[in-house]
Amino acid sequence: MELDHFSYRCGVIDCFNEMVRAGLKPMALAHPCPTPAERDSYLPFCEEICGKYGTKFFPEDAMLLTDLFPLSANRGTYNIIFYRDEAVRRTYEDLKAEKAALLAAGQYRGEPRRRLACRFGALLGYPETDCLRMIAANTDREAGDEN
Repeated sequence: MELDHFSYRCGVIDCFNEMVRAGLKPMALAHPCPTPAERDSYLPFCEEICGKYGTKFFPEDAMLLTDLFPLSANRGTYNIIFYRDEAVRRTYEDLKAEKAALLAAGQYRGEPRRRLACRFGALLGYPETDCLRMIAANTDREAGDEN
């Protein structure tokens, strides 16, 4: 049986929004899309599902890249971020700014780099032990760290 790609991704969006509403995940991500047009094709469904669950979303054109996920899965892609509390969105934006500042200062490596990835993981509802495990297993990272 072949799955319909669009419907499958809508199911993921529905599930993650239910989890955000329940407080299991402060923030959730849709699947990354290779183009803004593909990502935007999901926006009408996002409006409907966020209305159903009382959650919010925003299209993301410059996703925060950390060692939590393989670089090739997210670099140059377009995503949709789901959340319930505006403080979560601000925290996400703060993490992006913090990474930019660390990069500018030549300090995006070692412990600050791991901490930033773990804080991003916490926004996604991952316990720190799982974040550290995911980071250790990820061999597809941005350049610039010896770990």
